[in-house]
Amino acid sequence: MGKVEQIENDVKALSDKELAEFRKWFSEFDWAAWNGQVEQDIRAGRLDALADEALADHAARKTTPL
Repeated sequence: MGKVEQIENDVKALSDKELAEFRKWFSEFDWAAWNGQVEQDIRAGRLDALADEALADHAARKTTPL
C-alpha cells in the first residue's frame, strides 16, 4: 500500500471531530503551500506579463470599478 492510500484509509477512520480538525489543518497547510508558490512565481517574474497587461487595461480604461 502506498503512502496516499494509507493516508486515505487513516482519514476515513477519523471521528467527525478529528475530521473537522484535519480539514482545518489541511486547509491552512494547502493555503500556505499555494501562497508560497505564488510568492516564488512573483519573485521569479512569472506574473510580470499578467501584471503589465492588467495595468495597461486599467490605463486604457478597460476595467470596471469594484
